[in-house]
Formats: sequence, structure tokens, C-alpha cells
Amino acid sequence: MGASQRSTVARDWQWLTLVVVLLLASCGRAADPGAMSATAPTVAADPQGCPITRPPNPPFVPPAPPGPAPGSARLGEFWYGTPPLWTSLLPDGTWRALPYHDGAYTQKVFWWSQGYDWKSPLTVTGRRIDGSATPLRASTATNAFAEDIGSSILVGVEIPTAGCWEIAGHLKGLTLVFVVRVTP
Repeated sequence: MGASQRSTVARDWQWLTLVVVLLLASCGRAADPGAMSATAPTVAADPQGCPITRPPNPPFVPPAPPGPAPGSARLGEFWYGTPPLWTSLLPDGTWRALPYHDGAYTQKVFWWSQGYDWKSPLTVTGRRIDGSATPLRASTATNAFAEDIGSSILVGVEIPTAGCWEIAGHLKGLTLVFVVRVTP
């Protein structure tokens, strides 16, 4: 093989290496170390196209006390999340007939965390994903307790308009996201 053939082969290998690296880089996104995911599949579009969060398969089972007793989700709700942060959601993903005060729908969202420490407070954010709206407003997290669900973290949210909403809980650098449809 002559010198010109060797340089052509080397150049071809360089291009091939570059193409392989670019293909591998485009195959997936880098994991966000602060994002948590529940057991898949957990998202399915409702008839209006809102990608609501559905019950995971297999179901998430909360850790032993101080969390809620297994199977104690309220009123047909399911547990969603992981031991560092979870919540309970309705299987159909719809928040209906919420109270409407001062230009916003209001809802109480209960959260749980294994080893929760009040010095690292939970914060909640939310945005409408099927149209424009101002972000939801959230209260400061507080403690709550009920016999059926044990100790929990309670945050009140004010949602400015009906629609498809992505809601995120943020705790100790971790984020748990779910999607619900809010109807009047």
C-alpha cells in the first residue's frame, strides 16, 4: 500500500470515528442527577392530549414508617415517586371541581420523604404545558398528619387556569415531576 492510500485509509478511519462518536452521543441524553423517575410506564395522554401521570407498573410501595402504611393511598389514589420523595395521585390524572378563589383553583398536595428533614424544605413549582398561563403559586411546606397516611408534607397550590399542568416537587437537590389535568 502506497503512502497516498495509507493517508486515505487514515482519513476514512477518522471520519468513521467521528460519525460513531456523534451517533453514540445522540442516542440518549445525559442523566440529570437531580431528577428522579418512578417505575415506567407512568405517562399516557388523555383524550385531550394531556400526558397525565398514570400508575406505575409495578406499583411504587412507600418505605416502612415513618411513611404511610403500604396500600393506604387515599380514595383510590396511587403512590408515585421513589423513597426520597413521593406523592399520591388519582388514576385518571384529573383534578376536578377544585375550589376557585381570587383567580385561581386551589389544591392541597401531600408529599412524603424517607428521612424528611424540615431544614431542607420541600418547594413546589408548576407550569401549564398545553397553553400559556402564569406559573402556579405554592405555599410554604408544612407538616401534616392523618391516621391513614401518617406524617406527610403539605403544600397548597394555586393554579391560575384550567388545563394540563406539570407539577414538580423539589427536595434536597432531587425533583419529582407529575402531570395532571385541572378542570373547572
